[in-house]
Amino acid sequence: MLKGAAGRYSLAYLALFAIYGIVSPYLPVLLRGLGYGPAALGLLLALFEVAGIIGPLVLTAGADARSRGGGSGSRPLLAGTALCVLASLPGLALPLGPAATALSLVLLALGLKTMVPLMDALVSSYAASRGPALRGGYGRIRAPGTLGFIAAALALQAAPAAVSSSPPVLAACMGLATLAFLAAALALPAPPASAGPSPAGRAPKRRADPAFALGIAIIALNRLSMAPINSFLALYAKEDLGLDAAGAIWAISASAEIPFMLAAGRFIARRGPMPTIALSSVAIVARLALYTIFPSFGGIAAAQLLHSLCYGLYLPAAIRFVAERFPPERQATGMAIYMGAGVGLPAVLGSAIGGYVVEAWGYTTLFLSFTLFALASLALWAGTRARFERSAA
Repeated sequence: MLKGAAGRYSLAYLALFAIYGIVSPYLPVLLRGLGYGPAALGLLLALFEVAGIIGPLVLTAGADARSRGGGSGSRPLLAGTALCVLASLPGLALPLGPAATALSLVLLALGLKTMVPLMDALVSSYAASRGPALRGGYGRIRAPGTLGFIAAALALQAAPAAVSSSPPVLAACMGLATLAFLAAALALPAPPASAGPSPAGRAPKRRADPAFALGIAIIALNRLSMAPINSFLALYAKEDLGLDAAGAIWAISASAEIPFMLAAGRFIARRGPMPTIALSSVAIVARLALYTIFPSFGGIAAAQLLHSLCYGLYLPAAIRFVAERFPPERQATGMAIYMGAGVGLPAVLGSAIGGYVVEAWGYTTLFLSFTLFALASLALWAGTRARFERSAA
């Protein structure tokens, strides 16, 4: 068990991803409960992702500036993101109309989507400051977050269907998890000394590696292929297969990622971040195909086990890529660019397009068509892999 500063970071991740354990499986269900159809739901989820791109880029830039000036930077902002999530909940609990729902989703995205790059930047800096003394690095500190995700998802799964699909109940659960994160954020340690102001005579600030933008494009295609899973899998299980098992489905995938996240550090050290991300693209193709070949709970469960590669191995590789290719004094901004352009924008496109694909052709076409993006990510990496073979400057 992690102790000291690492333990406090892990507790914050535990609470943070408990929120995600509710939002990821149940936000589409919540919106359905408010009366929105597939097309409207897709557009609302796209709005959620758009707000989750723009807001974090602005907020994390401010955190980096305060950190370089010797301030605590990310920690007060983390507390502010929790308050933003809490402010979003009344409009998600009650059917107050499309405008109120949209505003609430924007507030939820601003808070929730900013928490992750801020936490990742803090933990990446801490792991770098510890070096080999912290075995497992980022993955070891981040892994307890998966336990929080699983606990929240299974707790709702164990509840009666009328409870786990109730917008007021789901909003209340999100509020409790957010309060836990707020308490954990206020208890976080100060950033490593290297995050403070630069002394006179230090080398000029690094610019982002030219390969950074190319890597983000490869990641974006990879994450675009995951959009049907993140936005529509729970609805596919419920509406096409008659399975009221959103929490269990997501708990399977989250459980599968833990051992791979713990072991990712050594694998990435040997293979490199980008080959690891390419491996996850192969796994995504297989995962999407399994949903359609075996339309049953067993088929979904088998596909969810591939989350071990699609996310458990992928995430530490993506975080390592950003840490290597983006200036250390601007890590929060680098993480926000990754979360926005590499993860959020693909989710916007996937949610918006996916809703219309489902209404026109159904879930099977949705899953199969999005394998093309994973294949495109793999092809782009294969064609440019020499750009990533050198070490980051």
